[in-house]
Amino acid sequence: MANPNIVLFGAGAMGRNHARIISSSARAELAGIVDPFEASGRAATEQYGGEWYPEAEEALKRADAVVVAASTEYHYGIAKQVLDAGLPVLIEKPVCPSLEQTEEILQAAERAGVPVQCGFLERFNAGVLAAQSLIEEPVYVRAERHSPYWSRIKTGVAWDMLVHDADLVSRMYGSVTPDSVSSELGFFHPESVAGAEDVIDMTLRFPGGGIASASASRIGQRKVRRVTVQSLDSMVEVDLLLRGVTKYRHTNIESTGDKVGFRQMTEMEVPEVSGLEPLAAQFEHFVDLVGGRVDADEERRSILPAHRIIAAALAQG
Repeated sequence: MANPNIVLFGAGAMGRNHARIISSSARAELAGIVDPFEASGRAATEQYGGEWYPEAEEALKRADAVVVAASTEYHYGIAKQVLDAGLPVLIEKPVCPSLEQTEEILQAAERAGVPVQCGFLERFNAGVLAAQSLIEEPVYVRAERHSPYWSRIKTGVAWDMLVHDADLVSRMYGSVTPDSVSSELGFFHPESVAGAEDVIDMTLRFPGGGIASASASRIGQRKVRRVTVQSLDSMVEVDLLLRGVTKYRHTNIESTGDKVGFRQMTEMEVPEVSGLEPLAAQFEHFVDLVGGRVDADEERRSILPAHRIIAAALAQG
């Protein structure tokens, strides 16, 4: 098919990032941006192209596919409109701020045969992609995602941040449902919406005995995005911000001859990492999904595990 016309919902900080990526893609056209606020909507279209629309109805008539980067609390309503129009959609994580709404949207998409992709950006992080070939059978995974406070985010850190790591951890263990989920939640910042957690620490146990722990905080004083994967004979560290990967292998070498004791040695492997900006790689995947080059059923199924983990963590915490 010809380059698909993409309509973007949301002209905020994340929406502008998506507009930049869509407008610079050689494989798609930015047809329009839907945002109820004229000043931000027009400013985005003047910078990146397309038409500004205050509402969805007219915009969807011009769309071959949709990207949703509006605030999380609006995802459910927008997704229903897009699915009713029969249009493929890339929707920022989480699909909806509850498991029940997410399941409803994905079931509706399956019934209609409409492709849906969730914005699990770290799947397309060049560091993660490089690490995949280095990771041996994991037995313990640790993820950290900490940031300074940003009052514009209304949802808690579990749905806003930790869902990325729930997705990564789940995929490292084969996307199976964990046997158990435990968590601790912290509510600290006076500007946070009531009931929206500022800190969460979560522990998972998977079939076969593998363990994972993940933490998210928006009261950190610097940005941290890190995943460590431990196997019996190696450890892989991924800096998601720098997209850097290091593999460690520790060895004890017994002494020979007259010497007593042993010598320890740690081997380090630092592969060269290259690739597209994660948001651009994610959009390229979406264009392939729209064009039928990605299995739409498999893509939809891959969305639920992380949403189920976060729902379980919030319920338990």
